[in-house]
Amino acid sequence: MTRADFIELGYLVAASLFIIGLKGLSRPRTARRGNLIGAAGMLLAVVVTLIDQAIVSYWVLAAGLIVGSAIGVVLAVRVKMTSMPELVALFNGFGGAASVLVAGASFVEAVDLGLVDTETSTAAAATAIIGAVTFTGSIVAFAKLRESLHWHGFSGIRIVNTALAAVSLALAAMVVIDPGNTMWLWALVAVGSVLGLLVVVPIGGADMPVVIALLNSMSGLAASATGFVLNNTLLIIAGALVGASGLILTQIMSVAMNRSALSVLFTDAPSASAGVDADEVYAGKIRSTSADEVAMILETAGRVAIVPGYGLAVAQAQHAVSELAKSLEANGTEVVFAIHPVAGRMPGHMNVLLAEAEIDYEKLLEMDVANPTFAQTDVVIVLGANDVVNPSANTDPNSPIAGMPILEVGDAQTVVVIKRSLSPGFAGIPNPLFAADNALMLFGDGKVAVTAIIKALAEA
Repeated sequence: MTRADFIELGYLVAASLFIIGLKGLSRPRTARRGNLIGAAGMLLAVVVTLIDQAIVSYWVLAAGLIVGSAIGVVLAVRVKMTSMPELVALFNGFGGAASVLVAGASFVEAVDLGLVDTETSTAAAATAIIGAVTFTGSIVAFAKLRESLHWHGFSGIRIVNTALAAVSLALAAMVVIDPGNTMWLWALVAVGSVLGLLVVVPIGGADMPVVIALLNSMSGLAASATGFVLNNTLLIIAGALVGASGLILTQIMSVAMNRSALSVLFTDAPSASAGVDADEVYAGKIRSTSADEVAMILETAGRVAIVPGYGLAVAQAQHAVSELAKSLEANGTEVVFAIHPVAGRMPGHMNVLLAEAEIDYEKLLEMDVANPTFAQTDVVIVLGANDVVNPSANTDPNSPIAGMPILEVGDAQTVVVIKRSLSPGFAGIPNPLFAADNALMLFGDGKVAVTAIIKALAEA
């Protein structure tokens, strides 16, 4: 076996490990093993790449490894789970930026050596536009998720974006037609960066799960295009895997919101229906409760479903919820968790939080599985969720969430909503569920409220 054959075999094995790892990530029970398999594939890929590249400064690699590891450790320790969506957005952005820098450097080197061809220039142009849009778009997504960037509207922004997209395509064509002039490539990067900013900035917070999934896909596509520039088979395969899985996830998120990815990117989010205000929905209909009363209801419940939302993440109540579930199960109560695909601020946000609290995977029910069971559920506890349980999606055709699939928690015998106040969710509309005849409102911090319920159950 020649050295070249050994390199290709190593890349093939690494790519196979990526595919197996990705398959494992599709199910909660196998997710941890899938993550380890993918990490092993990445380690093998790095080793094979170092063997493949004869001219490399190991001191530079060591310095980069030390700096990157230090940053990673700090982020892992200090970043809270509520900030994980912002961190994921940054990861997507840096992935796009890395692709642009690597592909750009390789393209310039190929031009200087006179080795550039149509395939290389086309791949470099694709990397430049996709990577640049991913980087700046992710930075905007990061700022919007942190609520440090607020968009006040500009009616002509869609026209500007269309013009920038046309300019980007023209510049990409020039990169292919005149590859010897590298300024075309850097001009494409600049225009793509502006396009990324302006495409994401008008998108509302409610659409962020779709945007993050799409940006993740784009970071993979940028990496795959970089693989063509470098003539690296593994990078092409790995990038394509990320790109394809990201697109699938984007489609899942879009369906869960009853919107398409194109409508999220190129049309304004639906606005709240005129004339519908909180006073009209809530006046005289809200029934407040206490932890003691909720504990009394839970004592006789045979089946309890818990619906987590972003409020759970803000309150860091996942461990308290896990303790509550154990207390109920000790009393013979069946406890499950109903998860909406877009609960939280990124895909899988609630699943990660509950897994952190060591809640069994079998208890996490997807929306399609949970909805038919609510009619046989004695108590549903909604903790911090809002739009994903709002019946206006089914009853009000003018609602901004009209047609969006929701968790049908109103079918349960009793619904207990734990929330700080009656403030609306991302959609900005009141929730008729809070005023339903079978609904009780327990106002307060999620962790404090759940802890109080646990204490009341123990005393009883």
